Amino acid sequence: MLKKEIANALILQLNKEFQSAYIYLGMSAYASKIGLNGSSSWFLIQYQEEVAHAMKLFKYLEDQDVDITLPKIEKANVDFESILDTFKKALKHEIFMSANLNELSDLTMKNKDHATYNMLQWYVTEQVEEEATLNTIIDKIKLVGDNGYGLYAIDQELGARVFVDPTSN
Repeated sequence: MLKKEIANALILQLNKEFQSAYIYLGMSAYASKIGLNGSSSWFLIQYQEEVAHAMKLFKYLEDQDVDITLPKIEKANVDFESILDTFKKALKHEIFMSANLNELSDLTMKNKDHATYNMLQWYVTEQVEEEATLNTIIDKIKLVGDNGYGLYAIDQELGARVFVDPTSN
């Protein structure tokens, strides 16, 4: 059975995972609005990944017999300065999520909750990939600047992404 402090922290993280999905849905709406359908698709897949992350955590909480509550999800932004701004804000959000997961990992170790710590390491590792991917996309967009052909090529590349449930492995 989970200690109350850890259960509450995990419920807050569950909320943050669903909030992340909502943030990416807003980014998808923005990309679609400016005609970057590949980027819109990329953000929709990111939305699906975040929901999968949340559901993995939800299942863990259920398995630990935690009385789950679902705090409110905040409104997501759908307006950005540019596609570069959108990806930069996505990266900033992922850095925030990494910090949250690291703090949560620290809490579980302080409480000698090795099972929860072990479960969280999947998320910590996933965050390294999330940040690296966004950094690569940002670098490519910076490289082409405002060049329409360059942005079009990047958008086409981003649109080739397919959803693969990251929690299935």
